[in-house]
Amino acid sequence: MINRQKMKNITTLLLIISVFTLLSFPTSTEADYLAQLCPNTATFTPNSTFESNLNRLLSTLSSNANHSTGFYNATVQTTNNAVYGLFLCRGDVVGTDACETCVATAIAEAPKRCSLKKQVVIWYDDCMLRYSNELFFSTAPELTPLYMWDMDNATDQTRFNQVVEASMNEVATKAAYDADKFATKEENVSDLIPLYSLGQCTQDLSATACDQCFRVAIAEWRICCSGKLAVRLLHPSCNVRYAIYPFYAQNATAPEPAPGAPPPPPGAPPPPPKGKSKIPTVTVVAIVVPISVSVLLIVVGYCCITRRARKKYNQAAADEPSGDNDITTVGSLLFDFAAIQAATSNFSDDHKLGEGGFGKVYKGILANGQEVAVKRLSRNSDQGTEEFKNEMVLVAKLQHRNLVRLLGFCLEGQEKILIYEFVPNKSLDCFLFDPEKQGQLDWSRRYKIISGIARGIMYLHEDSRLRIIHRDLKASNILLDGEMHPKISDFGMARIFGVDQTQANTNRIVGTFGYMSPEYLRHGHFSFKSDLYSFGVLVLEIISGKKNSKFFQTDAAEDLISHAWKLWRDGASLELLDPCLRDSHSRTEVIRCIHIGLLCVQEDPANRPTMQSVVLMLSSYSLTLPSPQQPAFFLQSRAMGNMSEATLDSAQSISKSSPSVYEGSITEVYPR
Repeated sequence: MINRQKMKNITTLLLIISVFTLLSFPTSTEADYLAQLCPNTATFTPNSTFESNLNRLLSTLSSNANHSTGFYNATVQTTNNAVYGLFLCRGDVVGTDACETCVATAIAEAPKRCSLKKQVVIWYDDCMLRYSNELFFSTAPELTPLYMWDMDNATDQTRFNQVVEASMNEVATKAAYDADKFATKEENVSDLIPLYSLGQCTQDLSATACDQCFRVAIAEWRICCSGKLAVRLLHPSCNVRYAIYPFYAQNATAPEPAPGAPPPPPGAPPPPPKGKSKIPTVTVVAIVVPISVSVLLIVVGYCCITRRARKKYNQAAADEPSGDNDITTVGSLLFDFAAIQAATSNFSDDHKLGEGGFGKVYKGILANGQEVAVKRLSRNSDQGTEEFKNEMVLVAKLQHRNLVRLLGFCLEGQEKILIYEFVPNKSLDCFLFDPEKQGQLDWSRRYKIISGIARGIMYLHEDSRLRIIHRDLKASNILLDGEMHPKISDFGMARIFGVDQTQANTNRIVGTFGYMSPEYLRHGHFSFKSDLYSFGVLVLEIISGKKNSKFFQTDAAEDLISHAWKLWRDGASLELLDPCLRDSHSRTEVIRCIHIGLLCVQEDPANRPTMQSVVLMLSSYSLTLPSPQQPAFFLQSRAMGNMSEATLDSAQSISKSSPSVYEGSITEVYPR
């Protein structure tokens, strides 16, 4: 018979373990911020009627934060100042303090993070908040979702992707037809790898609209994030997420067994009849205590591992980026140099795709058979090191169908290497300025290329978690995939802007003659409108099939922009069109694109449109475009390219210690 002191000691031990277990679980009530979307195109002034209505809306949403479904939408409307808003809590936290805390945090933080913006979406781990001056209820906008992912990849990607896609499709269908528009699924990828999936729509959507939103998100997953062990896709109207660890409150349903797994054991026998047990108390204690301790230790260990995995995922996916080139932020993308050597046959000339200002580009084939483009920085280029770090950190954080995808990098000894997705059709200039290949770019393809570039730049300027100015947009930095879709590349000159920053200055002019805006060349001033100028030049080149810096119409050495402006002014715009397109083009589309190009190259940056406006101009013919003013162009001589001596002197005076402009960037001809 066990004595009382021993029983007291055992009870104390169990109590200590229980307390330790409770302390192992997170107790913070703070909401975990994920991302925000607040374009600059719609703003309001402080102390305006709109701000008053917005405050009333947020107050209404706050007072309904404990709504039984975890969803609530409301409208506050006065003449010409309507505000529409909603919140949505994750389905498994509905009815808990976490939902109310998250909504309260979002309502408090959104006006600060998106100051004076009329259109705002902000996501937290447990909820999302959205408000706008435009009615958006019951509709899902055609937007590319934001991506967040774990840096680690599945070992057997084929099997993993099959299970993930099937799971996401199932939760999408279930959520679309669920009353609360929420569903989860738990299954096994293998005996050792579980999979947890979640899908949710805002409850104002119809089943059809919800399902369509999911399909857009899943389609983007195939492009951006397949093979990743944990992914979150955030859309203003729906979200999809999966991971190999539990990230939501699980129900009582056990995960589905893996194919071929043995059936579960038969049910436990019925309890013995009531009465005095014949098993000695010492035996009972000796059995129960070790089992209890083991179970508690397993739970504690599991919680620690889960929390560590979640922390790694959230930090990798949703870290608020700074302007620093911190290589450790993408450390898990590191490639071994020996693997890169093997993939390129030791950087054989047979694998060489092209050569730029800071190094060479090779085609490589990884051990898993994947084709890649390998950019090897020149060892004797001191200037290129910073551009290399800049490009690596920037592109690793960006995901869009019209941006080239960074797969990894290598830093070993003096070697500095970037590994990109391989784009088979090389760069736009290979087709656009080659008389033998120009015909492969019919007008339909050129129009899609213009639209795709515009969407990619809009993502950089407005929709990405970073606000980025590319600073070196040109035909050789636009890659074309197998279906001739454009992908913007070469971010070595890019700059990150703060949320409220609109302009910056530099003492070192970088970029390519013919694409740089006049305010940048003359004074070192650059802004989002600098990219608009480069885009305008690019549009005129795509339409004409002529390179701006190589275009000479008369003995006066007129540049392409000057020529386009004169034709527009004289009512003869179609004469700018590439002769190989004369018999197959849309007159309306061509003239509209010339109009947009001329708007973008106007001398005053304030007169140039935003990229979001350009995207709307390209997609909607009902919009009336303003008349372009005389563009910024420079009289030139053949010897000076596209700059006058006065302009060149002005640019060089900015920095006397180093060349003010270099012809090209990290990869002038990448890839070939």
